[in-house]
Amino acid sequence: MPVTEEAHMKKGIAVAGNLAVDHVKFIDTYPEKGMLCNIGATSRGIGGCAANTSWGLAALDRSLPLTVLGAVGDDENGAFLLEKLRGAGINVAGIRRLPEYGTSYTDVMTVRETGERTFFHARGANAAFGIDKIDFESLDASIFHIGYALLLDSFDADDPEYGTVMARALARAREAGMKTCMDVVSEAGTRFARVVKPSLRWCDYAVMNEIESGQVTGIEARGADGRIDGARVKEILAELMACGVRELAVVHAPEGGYAMDRSGVFTVSPGFRLPDGYIKGTVGAGDAFCAGILYGLWRGFDTAYALRLANACAVCNLSCANASDGMRSLDETLRAVEELALQQ
Repeated sequence: MPVTEEAHMKKGIAVAGNLAVDHVKFIDTYPEKGMLCNIGATSRGIGGCAANTSWGLAALDRSLPLTVLGAVGDDENGAFLLEKLRGAGINVAGIRRLPEYGTSYTDVMTVRETGERTFFHARGANAAFGIDKIDFESLDASIFHIGYALLLDSFDADDPEYGTVMARALARAREAGMKTCMDVVSEAGTRFARVVKPSLRWCDYAVMNEIESGQVTGIEARGADGRIDGARVKEILAELMACGVRELAVVHAPEGGYAMDRSGVFTVSPGFRLPDGYIKGTVGAGDAFCAGILYGLWRGFDTAYALRLANACAVCNLSCANASDGMRSLDETLRAVEELALQQ
């Protein structure tokens, strides 16, 4: 395992962005408009990039200093989020409580047999979280990660100098001496290029799934048969690097993880074949993957090993219905996939 141990430094990772409570509801089928379906089991958990990604990082390594930046309402959902994150040893001093807003929440409708999920989201306090609520100079972090672009109203807004406020925030983080990373949300529509592209030139790293990265670049990652096309993913990654990503662009899909560095080296790590019935839910799987990548970057793992770890984190996430309960320590995460075959 190639590691530079100096990466185990005092400075940790700051994760900014969406904070939400996920209400996961298992349904027998997704209904046609005007029709009924049955809700079975339900669960409540943390949600959003800032909560899910920091939780995954804390599970991997409790010694990693973590700071979360975001906004919640002064309500029961906000208290639930803060209690959960504090309990994981995460610094929540950067989370603002805004009594004039409710805490963001998402109803996650998950089809029991397939694991397919559909999200009904209330932006809540996330809509009021902006660059003015981050003190970049005081952050004791070596990596600043923010997400989700397209779901943070203030950060998605136009900026006359940087293109978007998120691009300005990433530039500020770099000026403060941090490496920068961003994640985006899957959204139907045509905003991807306009909202996401201005930020890429201020990103040291960028992590997206195959659908999101395809919408940013205009390149479809899958062929006519629906299968992932490695050559197309390589094109997508090359385009992300051409848009200005400085060190590493990463694309993840159910089939595995893909990355390209500044020198053009393309790395593929196949996903794992999962036994029937293993997947209990897919909410937060992308954030789990992202946590694995960020941890690999912080520790100095080589790209192939970081991708394998990220795939393993996603596998652990899939074993539970919500975004948090499946996450495990580094050793437990790697053990969980030891006997699983790779997808070909």
